Amino acid sequence: MEQTYVMVKPDGVQRGLVGEVVSRIEKRGLKIVALRMNVISDAAAKEHYAEHAARPFFPSLIGFITSGPSVSMVVAGKDAIKVMRAVNGATNPVDAAPGTVRGDFALDVGRNVVHASDSPEAAAREIAIHFKDSEIAAYSRIDEVCLYE
Repeated sequence: MEQTYVMVKPDGVQRGLVGEVVSRIEKRGLKIVALRMNVISDAAAKEHYAEHAARPFFPSLIGFITSGPSVSMVVAGKDAIKVMRAVNGATNPVDAAPGTVRGDFALDVGRNVVHASDSPEAAAREIAIHFKDSEIAAYSRIDEVCLYE
């Protein structure tokens, strides 16, 4: 099964949306194989968002993502990256469909509640930043026989 990295950002934690996001992930049929709440370190935030380092919004992005606790997850399932991006909705909440996390709970691209990896390469890199291999559980859910052919 494919794995992806998902984060409920500090705005989502502050607004009490962690349970809602986790519920949507699990109801969709994806499996959470690692989960942690912490304040991301400055170094980890800079590594995570390294592709944006030259952009003018980088300092404020790092300031925001390290401003309070966030919830990091490794989520697994068939096409987990694509499915998780669909669950989250468009990066800009104005473009996010109702029924998605961002479409239902966000108004501004800078406070869009959640993050999910956008490619297998990004997922592997982001998972490695936030989790050790030993922190990722390998298990089967009983309902997996109902989810996949």
